[in-house]
Amino acid sequence: MLTVLDLRDAGARTTEDIFTGVSQPMPFGRVYGGQVLAQSIVAASRTLPLERAVHSMHGYFLRPGDPRDALTFSVDRIHDGRSFSTRRTQAFQAGVPIFSMIASFQDEDPGLEHHEPMPEGVPTPEELPPFDASAVHPLSRRMFADRPVDVLHVPSPIYTEVEGAHVPRQAVWMRARRALPDDPAVHRAALAYLSDLTIQEPIMRAHGIAWSLPGLKVASLDHAMWWHRPARVDDWLLYVQESPNARGGRGLSTGRIYTRAGELVASVAQEVMVRVPRD
Repeated sequence: MLTVLDLRDAGARTTEDIFTGVSQPMPFGRVYGGQVLAQSIVAASRTLPLERAVHSMHGYFLRPGDPRDALTFSVDRIHDGRSFSTRRTQAFQAGVPIFSMIASFQDEDPGLEHHEPMPEGVPTPEELPPFDASAVHPLSRRMFADRPVDVLHVPSPIYTEVEGAHVPRQAVWMRARRALPDDPAVHRAALAYLSDLTIQEPIMRAHGIAWSLPGLKVASLDHAMWWHRPARVDDWLLYVQESPNARGGRGLSTGRIYTRAGELVASVAQEVMVRVPRD
């Protein structure tokens, strides 16, 4: 994960800053959306001073990417104000855009503060069964064996079946598997990487649909994220997710990410294409 987030500066053009990067190998032959999302944030961050941190982003997944090919990121410096900056990042492969994002950055600033409390009664990571690779779809086992993150579902994963009630909500404990550098920018980008990993599942859980269903097609359409407070991604974080609506082959999922101490770190929203075979 750190390798793919370490972009190479290809130099500034007349109106854009250009960066290049690589992809993680993926068993299904498509670039993981959270990866290109995190890389786009890294690219935009490279055009700003360290003290001006990303606080929101809105992006669209335009085309599936090929993990075998390099990625090019172009950053437009749309606006720089006294406290806020705006950047537009586009990710390209073979000369066509696969992801487009606008992100806003802000200097640390005091102000009003409150947040929605973390739900009570959620089991801790130590109270949950460890990850079981045998429960994962065979095509995904290599990805999970080499995964950079730990993921524990509450109440249980939906890799091969949906156990319990079919409800449009779940919680997921997640963290990077190894210690990350202390750089806060790395943790913000890594959090974006994790934010796309399970956000689709409340839609599927509501209808009893497991990832292993033959003919199932799932793709992220867009992604919005707001960073509220700093947090270490190599510590356990609780991702509380729910889906308020699904219709017309699309479903909406929202999520809130908390530290173990109960601080709200980030909020997420994503619309997802979900196509289920008629038979």
